[in-house]
Amino acid sequence: MNPTNPVKDKLAAGERVIGCFIPPASPEIVEICALAGFDFALLDAEHGPISPATAYPMILAAEARGIPAFARIGQIDKQVILKFLDLGITGVMAPQVNCAEQARTAIAATKYAPTGNRGLAGGRTFDWALTEPAVEMVPKLNDRILTMIQFESVETLKELDAILALDELDVLFVGPNDLAQSMGYPGQPGHPEVTEVANEVIARAKAAGVRTGTVAANVEAAQSCFARGFDMVVANAPGLLASAAVAYVTGARA
Repeated sequence: MNPTNPVKDKLAAGERVIGCFIPPASPEIVEICALAGFDFALLDAEHGPISPATAYPMILAAEARGIPAFARIGQIDKQVILKFLDLGITGVMAPQVNCAEQARTAIAATKYAPTGNRGLAGGRTFDWALTEPAVEMVPKLNDRILTMIQFESVETLKELDAILALDELDVLFVGPNDLAQSMGYPGQPGHPEVTEVANEVIARAKAAGVRTGTVAANVEAAQSCFARGFDMVVANAPGLLASAAVAYVTGARA
């Protein structure tokens, strides 16, 4: 068990981090992302077919290539979150969080007592009881988990201060697609009013000492997001493949 989380350490030091959503259940894509230089692989168990069973080889691939594996988990259910954590996930993103109580529930599910209510059963995350005693590992395991709450509805603005005040919240992640939908602009994540709300979220999070993240489909978008003050950007593996494929075919036929 690696007792640290390099992404969490970088964010704490004020550094920017770059990750990649991986919706397909593919250890090979995880390896490619790691070798390409991404800071972390974010397994998308919300929009993709990934389950705990298919996540396991992806987690092993990330560990083999030296990057942490995180997961976006669609259900704010501590038993579902637990399955991913016990396999070795070191960061959890909770989507569609609309109030402080939901955020508190999601965060508590990632931590052992007294910080949270994650079930403790030993196993892989405890090195199969072959290294340190569990009592010594619990605080290390709590510390290494990166907690990410998604901000995806304009209605959540009224809950924002309460969410930002939660202990153990590491990253507030703005989801521009669903934010745009909530504002009446489906399919327009770059709409000026959506950007204005996202910028307000960045400012309020910074004031509260919470790091922020968002999606960035390409280099230009990533540079723009960093310039606006985001600390984390996440690309999408199918999107990267699609853009590279189109560029190849177009160039080859030109």
